[in-house]
Amino acid sequence: MSDAIATARAEGRTLLSEVESKELLRAAGIPVTEARLATSASEAAAIATEIGFPIVLKIISKDIAHKSDVGGVALGLESASAVRRAYSEMLERVLAAAPKARIDGVSVQQQALPGTEVIVGATTDPQFGPVMMFGLGGVFVEVLKDVSFRIVPLERRDARQMIREINGFPILQGVRGQKGADLKALEKLVLDVSKLVWKRGDIAELDLNPVFAYPDGAIAVDARIVLKAVDADGKEG
Repeated sequence: MSDAIATARAEGRTLLSEVESKELLRAAGIPVTEARLATSASEAAAIATEIGFPIVLKIISKDIAHKSDVGGVALGLESASAVRRAYSEMLERVLAAAPKARIDGVSVQQQALPGTEVIVGATTDPQFGPVMMFGLGGVFVEVLKDVSFRIVPLERRDARQMIREINGFPILQGVRGQKGADLKALEKLVLDVSKLVWKRGDIAELDLNPVFAYPDGAIAVDARIVLKAVDADGKEG
């Protein structure tokens, strides 16, 4: 059991923070933007200086599901002083919008270069068990619902088919002179997530949205992992 999952279990949580989720994914070889937890403005500035600018800050709280709705996201921070200021201002905004929220700190992250947004996810079907999902990410997944599904575990041909059968596949091939996405990198990412979900068995839900797909690779910018609930006897439900 990873440290992140052990900590969550000890605290009676099933939802991992973004920092914990990325720790688990990075250990599995899945490309994610680096994210570290800071509990003060000065610590956030020090982490940002070590990671490298530009920086994104995101609030970490068990009581806040949608960070942007409460002002819990700051983008494009180019200096340590900007990070310190953004940290303090973010806490003020969040506590004003959600005064009862318990704040664990702020995630300090690399700001990735924009790319074609896709979503890679997994959920648990009551009948079939773990199921993988792939589609266009960002607002597209909510508006178009252009996604494909496969039962875990996947073979390489499954990942290849999932990517190619969505209606938006031409976007990944490149349109209007833009370079296409690295399809091999996307296939590997889908396969590696499938392997993680199949190997662990304690992951109920996993969402990588968005994943930025580039002509030469792909990286998950945001990550969410929900563990299976455990009953009083320690059995997963």
